[in-house]
Amino acid sequence: MKKLVACTNLLLLILLHCQAVAQAISSAPVTLAAGYSPDLFPLVHQHQPAPFYVDDKDAEVVRVAAEALARDVATITGAQPALQPATGQLAQYPVLIGTLGHSRLIDQLAAGGASNIQQLKGQWETFCISVVDRPLGQPGKALVVAGSDRRGTAYGVFELARRLGVSPWAWWADVTPHHQDNLYLTAGTSLSQPPTVKYRGIFLNDEDWGLQPWAARNMDTDIKDIGPNTYARIFELLLRLKANLIWPAMHSSTRAFFHYPGNPKMAERYAILVGTSHAEPMLRNNVDEWNEKTMGPFDYVRNKAAVHQYWDQRAKEAGPLEAIYSLGMRGVHDSGMEGAKTPQEAARILTSVIADQRDMLRRHVNPDVTQVPQVFTTYKEVLEVYDQGLKLPDDVTLVWPEDNYGYISRLSNADEQRRVGGSGVYYHASYWGRPHDYLWLGTIHPGLVWEEMMKAHALKTDRLWVLNVGDIKPLEYNVQQFLDMAYDARPFAQSNYLPQHLQQWLQEAFGAPHAAAIRDILWAYYDLAFERRPEFMGWSQTEPTTPTHRTQYNHFYYGDEAQRRLDRYAALVQQVKQLRTQVPSDRADAFYELVYYPVVCAALMNQKFLYLDKSYLYAKQNRASAADYALWAEQAYAGIEAETQYYNTQLAGGKWQGMMSMKPRNLPVFQAPTALRPSLDTTQVWGVAPEGWADTTMTAKADQGLRLPTCYPWGTASYFVDVFLSRRQAVHWKATASAKWLVLSAKQGTLTAAVGQQQQRLQVRIDWSRLPKHGEQTAYLTFAGAGRKFRVVVRAMAAPSQELADYPGYIETNGYVAMAAAGYSHKADQPTSHWGLLEGVGRAGRALQAQPLQEGPLAVPEKLPAQAAAVEYDFYSLTQAAPVVTVATLPTHPITRLTSMRYGVALDDGPVQVVDFKTVGRSEEWKQNVLRNSALRQVKGPVLAPGRHTLKLYLIDPGVVLDRITIDLGGLQPAYGSIPETRKPLVEAPDALPAKVGKY
Repeated sequence: MKKLVACTNLLLLILLHCQAVAQAISSAPVTLAAGYSPDLFPLVHQHQPAPFYVDDKDAEVVRVAAEALARDVATITGAQPALQPATGQLAQYPVLIGTLGHSRLIDQLAAGGASNIQQLKGQWETFCISVVDRPLGQPGKALVVAGSDRRGTAYGVFELARRLGVSPWAWWADVTPHHQDNLYLTAGTSLSQPPTVKYRGIFLNDEDWGLQPWAARNMDTDIKDIGPNTYARIFELLLRLKANLIWPAMHSSTRAFFHYPGNPKMAERYAILVGTSHAEPMLRNNVDEWNEKTMGPFDYVRNKAAVHQYWDQRAKEAGPLEAIYSLGMRGVHDSGMEGAKTPQEAARILTSVIADQRDMLRRHVNPDVTQVPQVFTTYKEVLEVYDQGLKLPDDVTLVWPEDNYGYISRLSNADEQRRVGGSGVYYHASYWGRPHDYLWLGTIHPGLVWEEMMKAHALKTDRLWVLNVGDIKPLEYNVQQFLDMAYDARPFAQSNYLPQHLQQWLQEAFGAPHAAAIRDILWAYYDLAFERRPEFMGWSQTEPTTPTHRTQYNHFYYGDEAQRRLDRYAALVQQVKQLRTQVPSDRADAFYELVYYPVVCAALMNQKFLYLDKSYLYAKQNRASAADYALWAEQAYAGIEAETQYYNTQLAGGKWQGMMSMKPRNLPVFQAPTALRPSLDTTQVWGVAPEGWADTTMTAKADQGLRLPTCYPWGTASYFVDVFLSRRQAVHWKATASAKWLVLSAKQGTLTAAVGQQQQRLQVRIDWSRLPKHGEQTAYLTFAGAGRKFRVVVRAMAAPSQELADYPGYIETNGYVAMAAAGYSHKADQPTSHWGLLEGVGRAGRALQAQPLQEGPLAVPEKLPAQAAAVEYDFYSLTQAAPVVTVATLPTHPITRLTSMRYGVALDDGPVQVVDFKTVGRSEEWKQNVLRNSALRQVKGPVLAPGRHTLKLYLIDPGVVLDRITIDLGGLQPAYGSIPETRKPLVEAPDALPAKVGKY
């Protein structure tokens, strides 16, 4: 009996083990295998593809997706699978594609006990990819792609294509799939979850300089416009990205979407929902379809009958189409509503307008109007109208826009979150308007998109996400990231996932050997653009358009702030040029589109303006090299012309002819540089300019002694000294140091009149091992040549005491302290609030956000020291002064109407000063904030004695993002970019610092 029990228990354990193994196998994802084995599914074996079976009664998009997958397989292997009807005899290894409830084969599998398929029932846009044995009792294996609905099936098909190595950007960015002779898939099951956001899509906008001329020339040549052929390619891209919504192109250069009957037919064929932007109610394109001469004013007060008929006609026409209707009313284009003198009056009119629009939908689309997707977007002045108490029907989705520059204007409070229609976000990755367009390159930072959209996700904004993508190209990664977050936000829960996501995307495009290097390049490219977009480098504005100006980058302090930016770009350009020769030849076009063109052209735009700066400033200092920089600025412009010409004529065999414009709207920033040829005082042969010498009165004072900033064993590792010609005469110079602790990168050199040889930059550092441990030392650098001598004073200050030598915090350097907000010394959290670390966000690359993200304030200003979370920064001052603290935050907006943008600032145990960086409307402050991606607030403190001090920042409103901080103790110089932190440990310069000649 005991033996029987033992055997029974053993058998039970074996059965449980087998069941566990079976469950593990069934839950393993279906993936591409490296080679053949009998347990794999042979999608293509010995050049023979498995046939696809699609039910003729299934949705058209299912066949569209299956045909696209068959072409993908053919592109990879050269063998194209045949499409068979669901009624045909199954092959030994069939691919079964269909929608639950619309495909007899899928339904039979579900009825036969396929639980994974059964789980799809009633779900929104979900799918299952599985390999099953003995399908429907027949020998062999089947690869099954089943969807809960028609788009779910299509997503499953295109997900399978991606696992085979076909990028969603295979056509749109020429990411050519790599050839394989055969394709084998592992056994298992991949079951998707419903999307995070129900409606996810893009808005084609400002298409005048790219998408429209390209489509007219290459795609829809019969109508010379964006038409069905173009939209078919766009819709396939959306399905491959698991999106479901289009807001069609709508500028005056393009006819209305419904003008061409093939457009809505193509949308239905691809199962893409059609919507329209905030300025286009009821699927109408007012710019193209409203003729004021024949129809009267677009005014619901004075011309209601005509406007009503205009909307009613479209609702009747579009009734059978799956669509999302924008409700409300604005002007003909992107302007305020006519017929209302005040926001209160506009709210009353809109109440009537929306009621009438919903009646049209009830009559023409669905008697139960609550089942018709509808949105109301609070864009620009509409937000003010909404705040006047406009009551929206509960089933209408409330869409929050951002401010056109990446910062969401507001999100839903608790009451709004309970609305049946939920809420959404309309977000820009491309924009035309004031203070300045950015229509050329894709430059919005992934970290900013993550911070803002995950904030929206935290406040239950999950009904609709739409991204303004301009011409689609060159915003490929911005589109990918946005739609991936909308489809599945779970992997993005932590900001440190972002670099991994970018690397995965690049690995699909260029392979594992290059993905990490390209990720670093693109991340640096986004970092530089976050500091200042290429389109903003002219320091000009538009609407009204102003001329360009010199930049605000400092050329004389902080190691030549402008040159440090140029050097960062130069390093990126060097890397992309090297990689361009290394990526596989079949991905060369993709590399140019996704990496090379944006990086190189952004660098050239920066060169154009920063070299112009140098030409002007160096001419004031009587430098002959001013002419060199004027020439290099012109060459940078010519470089942009050449790269754009290549993009439009040679790239991918001319496929993208007309897509890329280097001067959208021909704004001043895009025009050729105009540099004046300098007139120099040639009675002087050469000169010396140390860092910190911004004097533009030439070199008259040079013989009286020049001075470098004081050197400290913390902060800046070295300072520069420039030697330069003032006339076209060769000069051989020599330099000597009066102390052994002075280290110079070169002790002699020759300047010539050749381009790039008219000046030389030397680096000066201190050998601290040769200095006394404490106190200040003074020495001199003497430069001699061509009968002249120049003396530069160098002061080096070691820690004046052992206390300071051992100090771990920030230390004053030449009259200022600079900190990264994430580099705090102490952190005091509260049970209900804290400053949370965000990786990859802000100019410093790491930022602090006031969390949790909620509808109301996190602290009461009157109780800050006792009840608010805080971060503290220890610093040591050397100067007795009244400090000015400048805190730079991201220019975010209040999360809801219940909050603002406040935080508290205190020095030592002094009083807390509450600051608020909230802006209203399109104020001048807001304009500068979004152009520089920073909101600045200054707090003046009492006189501080030299020694230890603490700066404290208290949390008040959720969503405040701290980026960087400076404390001016009397020596802070202007800077546009981020100032290097003034803290230990010092990053030592190399023993042999190279001298730089010409173009630094």
